[in-house]
Amino acid sequence: MGLLDPVAPPYDPLEWLKQPFAEKSRLVCRSWALQGYGTPLGVYALYALKVVFYVAGWWFFCRFTPGLGYLKSIGSWWLSSVAFRKAILWSLLFEVMGFGCGSGPLTGRYFPPLGGFLYFLRPGTTKLPFFPGMPVFGGSRRGWLDVLLYAAALASTVRALIAPQIGFAEVLPIIVLVAILGVTDKTLFLAARAEHYWTTAMVFVLGADWIPGAKAVQAALWFWAGFSKLNHHFPHVVCVMTSNSPFTRFEWFRKLFYRSYPDDLSPSRLAVIAHRGIALEMLVPIVLLLGGGGPVTTIGLCLMVFLHAYITSNVPMGVPIEWNVMMVYGAFFLFGKNAAVSLFAMPLPAAFFLAVMLVVIPLYGNLVPSKISFLLAMRYYAGNWAYSIWLFKGESYRKLERLTKTSAWVTDQLKILYDHKTSVGIVGKVMGFRLMHLHGRALPQLLPKAVDRLEDYEWVDGEIIAGLVLGWNFGEGHLHREQLLKAVQEQCGFEEGELRCIFVESQPLGRSTMAWRIADAKSGPRDSGELQVAQLRECHPWGE
Repeated sequence: MGLLDPVAPPYDPLEWLKQPFAEKSRLVCRSWALQGYGTPLGVYALYALKVVFYVAGWWFFCRFTPGLGYLKSIGSWWLSSVAFRKAILWSLLFEVMGFGCGSGPLTGRYFPPLGGFLYFLRPGTTKLPFFPGMPVFGGSRRGWLDVLLYAAALASTVRALIAPQIGFAEVLPIIVLVAILGVTDKTLFLAARAEHYWTTAMVFVLGADWIPGAKAVQAALWFWAGFSKLNHHFPHVVCVMTSNSPFTRFEWFRKLFYRSYPDDLSPSRLAVIAHRGIALEMLVPIVLLLGGGGPVTTIGLCLMVFLHAYITSNVPMGVPIEWNVMMVYGAFFLFGKNAAVSLFAMPLPAAFFLAVMLVVIPLYGNLVPSKISFLLAMRYYAGNWAYSIWLFKGESYRKLERLTKTSAWVTDQLKILYDHKTSVGIVGKVMGFRLMHLHGRALPQLLPKAVDRLEDYEWVDGEIIAGLVLGWNFGEGHLHREQLLKAVQEQCGFEEGELRCIFVESQPLGRSTMAWRIADAKSGPRDSGELQVAQLRECHPWGE
């Protein structure tokens, strides 16, 4: 097998297309359990090179500060306060330009492998304003003012990165411009990983003693990420990630994570035990906050490295690899070098701001997930995500050509490298990814409510649509729900029945149900309701 050859599924993809849903889903889920996405080995090399580029970019900008950037003396400057601040701002720039999360083939991007600045600098592209209909910024298509604001945000960040020192004057324009971008297009605020980088940048300007606030941000990221996994969804994530990891390509090993392959793809006891690893994620911030620089800190840092090495080794489908690198670096700077700095030394303005960003918003996002992005709620890897399925009748998806998109239809992108059969096999695996999660087991019940004959429709995950239409996607189901459907319909004009969407929301904390909605692009809402999560736990991905 060549470096660019995907692992072929154990069925003929073209024949698979003709199968009824129950058989099609059974085949693709069994295939995912043993093969994952079937990613070519060369793709992993691409992501590894991207991490090198990310680290090299940080090193390059550090060189603009006297005394920093020399590799021979890296031990003396890599944990300096200026180097850390440049790492935060470089990470924000890297992400908002589309190089980080949600880039490359593992997120349905082939040619080009990223959206980001290639899309956000183009007038006429689709956007999701925070206040639809608002004068100036409330339109669904990007104008020249949107483009100029985005370019200004990039320029101000580069300006800060090439400055010898980073202070109030360098950071304030970035904070203001990213916030404005969030009003013009919610996608941009999320793409900047604002819950981490923008929030930390705010701490830089809210008091001279910013290290306690930066510590609080990083500790909150770990805590809420672990807290959000206290559900029945995460064992399924363990299975899906293990089946897709490049380091676990052994069928016998992957089968261990399922109750009884191939008939029962529920998580096995081993997967449930792995689920208990969330204790590590919640323990790390506690140990590091209490460490004080002694042996406890050393133990906490070792646990932290193990945690992020495990996440990165699984190469999650959203590929937040650089973010994991930044988390490790931040831990060594904040909790290693500055272990003695107390959170109680935080300036009051920063404390009030962080109380909202690190407590109120994440808590509300867990209690009412329909209102808050899973990123702002810090519910990473939990498996309890909002998602959507877009169903196009026949070749009605060709109407999307009326949009200014980031790229061609996914199978059309793949034709550059593969024949049609191979392309269908690759794209079909996305169905398996969705169905293998607990939330995806709602679909066998919802599909008959959405369309009469699924065989007449092209199934497309909302993540793929967001990538094509918005220029960025990273598991955020709120980006491809009704607001995007309305924007697409305004430009494409689908007829009744040509495009139906299923929207499934996250399970709220303390509740036993997941809400769902079905809408038609032209006529609007068609049906809605709730499903019991306990019932989904008893279902196979194919619905029996």
